Amino acid sequence: MKSMSQCLNFGKSVMDNGWGMFTVFLKYKLGLEGKQLIRIDRWYPSSKTCSSCNNIKKDLQLSDRIYICENCGLSIDRDYNASLNIKRVGMTQLAW
Repeated sequence: MKSMSQCLNFGKSVMDNGWGMFTVFLKYKLGLEGKQLIRIDRWYPSSKTCSSCNNIKKDLQLSDRIYICENCGLSIDRDYNASLNIKRVGMTQLAW
């Protein structure tokens, strides 16, 4: 929230609304739609994990925008790869 207020010029209006309150509202609104909020571990290596073979790339830099797996050869956008991993982990938690 702090970086969002600085980068997007929202200033104090964003800082007044805490992240905790945002998640409470989000959970409430999802509940009205018959959906639920799934949280994954903050330190889960979603960007460093291959969405195809689950190989973890230890030397991935923030400047690397394309994820290329050394194990299976998958070449995919880094953010899209991370979103696939987050979806998979969320679906696994939902199945429990």
